Amino acid sequence: MEICDELRSFEATGIYRLNVTGTSSGASFLDPVRLLNGSYQRFRIIPSAYYSRSFEPPRQVGEPDTEQPEKRRKRKRNQKLKPRELNAMERIAEARHQEARPLLLSAHESLIKDKYLLEHFSKMMEGKDHKLDVGSGSENNFVELGTSWRAPFYEITICFRKPHVLGNGEGSFNAQKTSFPLFNSIISVEAIDEAEGDFQNRYYILPRGSCFLMSDFKCVRDLIPGSSNQGYNLIVVDPPWENGCVRQKEAYHTLPNRYLLYLPVQELAHPAGALLVLWITNREKLRIFVEKELLPSWGVKDPTVFYWLKVKHDGSLIGDLDLFHHRPYECLLLGYINVNTDAKQGSNFKLLEGTQVIMSVPGAHSRKPPLEKLLSEYIPGPKPPRCIELFARELFPGWTSWGNEPLHFQDSMYFSEK
Repeated sequence: MEICDELRSFEATGIYRLNVTGTSSGASFLDPVRLLNGSYQRFRIIPSAYYSRSFEPPRQVGEPDTEQPEKRRKRKRNQKLKPRELNAMERIAEARHQEARPLLLSAHESLIKDKYLLEHFSKMMEGKDHKLDVGSGSENNFVELGTSWRAPFYEITICFRKPHVLGNGEGSFNAQKTSFPLFNSIISVEAIDEAEGDFQNRYYILPRGSCFLMSDFKCVRDLIPGSSNQGYNLIVVDPPWENGCVRQKEAYHTLPNRYLLYLPVQELAHPAGALLVLWITNREKLRIFVEKELLPSWGVKDPTVFYWLKVKHDGSLIGDLDLFHHRPYECLLLGYINVNTDAKQGSNFKLLEGTQVIMSVPGAHSRKPPLEKLLSEYIPGPKPPRCIELFARELFPGWTSWGNEPLHFQDSMYFSEK
């Protein structure tokens, strides 16, 4: 394939496949904005709103924001900090990192060498979009609203566009507004294109065919399909893992890890098979819990590891690869439910084969790149697949999304009309 064809495919799909030398593993570069915009008809996500983060070198412990550079330099001259000895768990985590390091470096090198891709992506990022004040605090805080005594009384008004055929045969659209309980109620967007939701003077863009349930754990079992053949073929779980750094930033509320054992994942899975994707952090204690307890309780065996390597617009890593508590990558564990992985014949999908590296420029804190298109060939069961995300913070066309803030990134300030 010629380079121009590869870039043309990237521009159309948002996925660019890279060749990683010296390894059988695969690597891909994703443009989440292009992937997401491919599913919207009347609106588009504003790149400057999605890529709203700036990446500064992480400060070491003991270096507060207010410390003057002169004092910092003087303190460093007068003190020699002894490297802290790693404990047993940290040594295991470091060994795991060293095992992944060659693959991550090879994948990143393949990206850096692809000058045409980086130049093309930089040009795609150039534009006249207004830099929005995303995260200014003006958005609705659904987590707090959902715990309020008023929560059962909150309603969202959704405007659907319905097709209407006139007497002369010409078509038009009728706007139909309907109000729904915002919390603890399953809401489906059955319209010909995006619907618009109105809640407390904020507007939300709702993709066609999306479905969401905004609730806490008490209502999660409402997601279990009434019929087994309505189960899900792709299940993405992105929990708010317990994490001291997140608590300090107060970016989102965390959840005790053992609560996840009560998620009805097996009951959500389609009997013809489901691919499970679990986002996890790099903490070794958490990794052991996931591999020894959580995944077996969900019926997942022998998971495959993917890595999400975070880069800047110029292709460089967002941080030092070897910085222990600030790795510039996250892990995904993927595995099958209700699938005999030993039977390779007669399948309508490819079984997962080996580790892969996904690279992209990250968006807002904890926002993950969309994965359905990248993983489509590995999803078992009927086509198109039925997909669900647990602990969702945004909606996708045709997906079911559950969490305490699935409308977070659907705020109209992230969008403009096409």
